[in-house]
Amino acid sequence: MQRTTPLEAVLRRDRAVVLASVLGVVVLAWAYILYLARGMNNMNLVMHPMEPWGGVDFLFRFGMWAVMMIAMMVPTAAPMILLFATVNRRRREQRQPFVPTGVFLAGYVVVWSGFAALATLAMWGLHSAALLSPLMVSASPLLGGALLVAAGIYQWSPLKRVCLTQCRTPLGFLMSEWGDGTAGALRMGLRHGSYCVGCCWVLMGLLFVTRVMNLLWVAAIAAFVLVEKVAPAGPWLSRVTGVLLAGGGAWVVARALA
Repeated sequence: MQRTTPLEAVLRRDRAVVLASVLGVVVLAWAYILYLARGMNNMNLVMHPMEPWGGVDFLFRFGMWAVMMIAMMVPTAAPMILLFATVNRRRREQRQPFVPTGVFLAGYVVVWSGFAALATLAMWGLHSAALLSPLMVSASPLLGGALLVAAGIYQWSPLKRVCLTQCRTPLGFLMSEWGDGTAGALRMGLRHGSYCVGCCWVLMGLLFVTRVMNLLWVAAIAAFVLVEKVAPAGPWLSRVTGVLLAGGGAWVVARALA
């Protein structure tokens, strides 16, 4: 029977610790989303069309989007996070600079928090234009159809392809983007988060079509993004989905104009 070396034992322990930490963050985020969804069902968190937003309203909905992005996207980054932890530990054993994996994850979360701020601004704009219902879903079939068409077209775009490739090749990303020290790890997290946003931002816009706090669709989009990133047929799935989204959006628009 092959014996486990001390380094292998340490790597396994590190992976277990990192995986447990990531899982803990995701579980807490999903617990908060479930709490908010319950509030929506009780009509405590609906948006009244005629009421302007205040600073508290904006901060609350930014927090909602930020936590939702953590719940949806951190699991899809788990392969990259685990690989970073492994490479980092090996470098430490070689007496090279070591940085906690949380620094890399922090950079990733910062980027998605920036996206959450933009999504909140978009929600505020739609609310001000009376294009968003009290339950945070598009009140205009034309808007919903246009979002579906845009999402479908983007699935075929060169930017989508480049970003998805970076998300699907963690080792290649680390080899080309590695930076030493805390600043380097943070920069890698920011860079990887940027590719992830570039890959998935338009899919998040579909939440305005299905309802922002529709847990079924939140989970479905998160699962789709994960499969798109890790499955061998991910790129083909992306393109097929693009055709379906664009076709469905065109149908919705045609019905609205009929």
